[in-house]
Amino acid sequence: MEIDPASSVEAVRAIDVVPAILDTVCRITGMGFAAVARVTGERWVACSVKDDIAFGLEPGGELKLETTICHEIRESRQAVIIPDVATDAVYRTHHTPALYGFRSYISFPILLPDGRFFGTLCAIDPEPRNLDRPEVRNMFRMFADLIGFHLDLGQQLSETQADLGRERQTGIQREQFIAVLGHDLRNPLAALEAGLSLMKRAPDPERTEFIMSAMQATIDRINAMVGNILDFARGRLVGDLPLRFEAAQPNKIVTQIVSELTIAHPERDIVLHCDAAAPLMCDAQRIGQLVSNVVGNALTHGELGTPVVVDCRESGGEFILSITNNGPEIPAPVRATLFQPFEQGSESHASGSLGLGLYIASTIAKAHGGSLAVQSSAAETIFTFRMATAATTAEHSA
Repeated sequence: MEIDPASSVEAVRAIDVVPAILDTVCRITGMGFAAVARVTGERWVACSVKDDIAFGLEPGGELKLETTICHEIRESRQAVIIPDVATDAVYRTHHTPALYGFRSYISFPILLPDGRFFGTLCAIDPEPRNLDRPEVRNMFRMFADLIGFHLDLGQQLSETQADLGRERQTGIQREQFIAVLGHDLRNPLAALEAGLSLMKRAPDPERTEFIMSAMQATIDRINAMVGNILDFARGRLVGDLPLRFEAAQPNKIVTQIVSELTIAHPERDIVLHCDAAAPLMCDAQRIGQLVSNVVGNALTHGELGTPVVVDCRESGGEFILSITNNGPEIPAPVRATLFQPFEQGSESHASGSLGLGLYIASTIAKAHGGSLAVQSSAAETIFTFRMATAATTAEHSA
């Protein structure tokens, strides 16, 4: 991974030996200024500096790239050694020595182990210095290689720490997943067991029909849970949910889902307003799953005794679906992670579910080139799904 100029100062500062390297360079060469510089195609940034000649540059300071010889070294990746500018055939008329007032100069490229160019280890002095010696060349090359090695090692350490952080978070999520899955499966299984026990003890036909209906609802709940788990695994392993696109009427999809949820939640009131007319080029089953997950979420977290309002309409070539429920405001930190897997919100919003419903709904929205967003206040919470209509998609394709 490329080390950007903004973080280069910290990266070099983390190498404890750099100040000793710059001090040794100055002592052996007799030069008054030495630096480690980050050099890119646009910037020259001083990362570490030893300044005994009041050159005036500090760590984090910058020089205009085109005024430096390091810019040329970046392109050639070859060291430049100038014992005395006045007698050098190439650099006696160069603009850089005249601009910065030095007569001796030495700079070696700092390369990372994989060959990437980082910058230079350089030194200047207003007086001529005896630099064209094997021991000076070898010292600069060794120090430049050492700095490059440590920079790469530091970058690898940072990436490893980041990977460990992600693995730690994944482990936490996995433990949460297993715990909640166990909880969610135990309850419906216990309900099924209780239903079977009741039918065995009192095989009354009317009572049996009621118990069978309740057990079917429990089985449907388990199926929905397993479906969410499979969708989550499929999306994580494959990267996308499998979709079958065809022209579909969104109002028909929404009406069907709302009807099913009304039957499943007879104690709740769902108000439906559907004015959408233009067809959607979509996977109707997946869009239905999105609607079911979001409306189901509203029923779970909405305030009892207040309706969940489902509104679908067409506007500006978009299909817009809004689901509104009353209830406590979802805090901003919770909203920020609401569409991530295993996120169930704060205690006031947690339902003991797997926390996959909204994640899968958001994945479905993105897979259709749409979006799923949430707004929440003390008065109401609104989830809004948007995607282009089939007519708009056809116009863009043409």
